[in-house]
Amino acid sequence: MTTKTPFSLDHAALLEELAATDNLLVIQDLDGVCMGLVGNPLTRRLERRYLDATRRLDGHFFVLTNGEHIGSRGVNGIVEAQFETPDRPGEQGRYLPGLAAGGVQWQDRFGAVSHPGVSDAELAFLEAFPVQAEAFLESLLSRPPYDLSSEARRDLIAAAVLDNIASPTLNLNVFHRHWQATPAYYRALQADIAEFMHARLEAARQAGLDDAFFIHYAPNAGHDADGNERLRQGDENGEGAGTTDFQLMLRGGVKEIGVLVILNRYYHRHTGHYPLGEAFNAREAPRDHKALLRLASDHFDPALMPRIVGVGDTVTSFIPSGDARGERQRGGSDRGFLTMIQQLGETFGSDNRVLYVDSSGGEVRRPGVDAERLARHAGNPDIEVWPALEGISDAEDPLTLDAIFPAGHTQYIDFFCELAARR
Repeated sequence: MTTKTPFSLDHAALLEELAATDNLLVIQDLDGVCMGLVGNPLTRRLERRYLDATRRLDGHFFVLTNGEHIGSRGVNGIVEAQFETPDRPGEQGRYLPGLAAGGVQWQDRFGAVSHPGVSDAELAFLEAFPVQAEAFLESLLSRPPYDLSSEARRDLIAAAVLDNIASPTLNLNVFHRHWQATPAYYRALQADIAEFMHARLEAARQAGLDDAFFIHYAPNAGHDADGNERLRQGDENGEGAGTTDFQLMLRGGVKEIGVLVILNRYYHRHTGHYPLGEAFNAREAPRDHKALLRLASDHFDPALMPRIVGVGDTVTSFIPSGDARGERQRGGSDRGFLTMIQQLGETFGSDNRVLYVDSSGGEVRRPGVDAERLARHAGNPDIEVWPALEGISDAEDPLTLDAIFPAGHTQYIDFFCELAARR
């Protein structure tokens, strides 16, 4: 086992470690990690060399995303754009394997998609969401205080409503840009959208779908005492957008559960046996973090546990403005699954790694790392590191970022492609 150095910028040493690891499992987020963060998901792009590298890591690489594989905003369409004809990725096994919609949408590398544990009634309820969201926004934005013109409403709503099949979403990036000079409107819209999302939960209960869904805020301000995610409001000065994605998710569609679903399939792929059973899925898994760790320690053979590398870009740590108590809130949609990977490494002694990609250079405002200070800290540990990670981590943060890619997704893709080539 190697000695871990937190917040390392030594990618060459990490590459040597991972290239020499036989039993390796990479679990990776998508947006901001292997493609830039953009305001409009329809403009996302993937590099062909990255897709080729994922194919070379077949069986040792899976994605875990809150986005989706399929649909008009899905990643599969972005993959197909890199090939001569749309059917080529399926023929060549170049789709991205793994879990989408937080953990309830499974895809193999040939593009076969399923929703284990999800009922037809639940999918039908989700299917109705985009039309309801469009009608809500059309009515809301035509009235005070917004009073937007019909043309502005049309374009903004078209960009904001994402008709994902298993995780329909309202993405407010376009509104944050539209009201950059008047951030009070954006902050008011965040509150209105949150109220609309809670109304969808009540409608589900009235339809007999009790506890079938939850609201995912990205980025978020961690969880409240009841385990629900907390909305992060945009800054009063318009700088930080706070929560931009409001997703109606299926219960079980959280990434830390997805880690166990992927591990279960990984064990079967390499041993022919499902430790958690062939039918195990995110909908039937325990929701408590400690219970998930117990489930893993009780069923996964430590001798066969792979070295897991978790890669993400959405981790937050901040003190809300005006909070007199100075209570720090930690969140981010990648925090849960990265923490699970870290804790599995501690439980099984598998020397796992958490990689953080700085996505602040994209079109979506995010806190960025101070690469120069990180480099100085690496040469002199007496230089305090935390100012370099303001808004991302802190001295008491239980999640340790082992390696950081301060130059963003292109730097990570270079690393990933080299790892695939060496293996």
